[in-house]
Amino acid sequence: MKVRVVFMGTPVFATAVLKSLIEEKYDVVAVVTQPDKPIGREQKMMLTPIKTLALSFDIPVLQPLKVKESVDEILAYRPDLIVTCAYGQMLPKRLLDTPRLGCINVHASLLPKYRGGAPIHKAVMDGELKTGISLMKMAVKMDAGPIFAQREVDIGLDDTTEVVHDCLMDCASFCIREDLPLVVDEKAIFVEQDESKVTFAYNIASHDEKIDFDKGGRMIYNQIRGLISWPVAHFIMEGKKCKIHQAHFVEGEHRYTVPTFTEYKDNAIILAVNDGWLHIKQLQLEGKKKSLSADFYNGIGKTWIGKEVDV
Repeated sequence: MKVRVVFMGTPVFATAVLKSLIEEKYDVVAVVTQPDKPIGREQKMMLTPIKTLALSFDIPVLQPLKVKESVDEILAYRPDLIVTCAYGQMLPKRLLDTPRLGCINVHASLLPKYRGGAPIHKAVMDGELKTGISLMKMAVKMDAGPIFAQREVDIGLDDTTEVVHDCLMDCASFCIREDLPLVVDEKAIFVEQDESKVTFAYNIASHDEKIDFDKGGRMIYNQIRGLISWPVAHFIMEGKKCKIHQAHFVEGEHRYTVPTFTEYKDNAIILAVNDGWLHIKQLQLEGKKKSLSADFYNGIGKTWIGKEVDV
């Protein structure tokens, strides 16, 4: 007998889970995702990635503004199992307790570390060398339920959040194929999380995006790569915001006041920071399109050499 699944998710990351559920022949009877939002100057309504995928498979889509007000509508699909991934709302207890096989959440961290909405960003920003996927039974408290499966993913010293995000999507697909059947067969062993080791990864705020040049160069670099490709770290130069879309950190000693632009070489504008240099390869000045440093240097970039960043 096919297992009737209601899937709940919203961003691109969650599409890996929904695709795998479909490929593994679960009977996905409905999808719940966040409401569509207007995007850009023209305020054109943009479908969530999960809605787009669900419609391509003719799966019914629900988009409640508040999920607690749509519990009856969701349960009318008689799910044996609810699977969630980056849905974006807390689920009410009745929704968690009703399905025969429970509610399973696919979370992009090695819980209990990085509970919350930005676990990939924060792991990279903190300089972690590994992260992973956790499959857990959902609880009313955020990301606090017992875990029955975890898979690790390495984080390279130069990996961006974009790179780690894609690796974790592959890992999440693997977990659906290899680990979710334990729940279906009622063989999963759930282990409570160690509350003494809990850390949080709240959604990225605007203050997380501005570079603090009082920090060490490696920490600054972790922040930069942790915010690529969104929302992108920035500094202020001559009163204008400048985003760093691509950079590399080189450790070393110097006598420059930090942060100072020192030279242009090897297709990068070099910025002296604590403990070394940032080699900026791609950047975007406020009001302009992003550009390679080679092109940027041939314009205003030349005037920056020898100058300090606004702090």
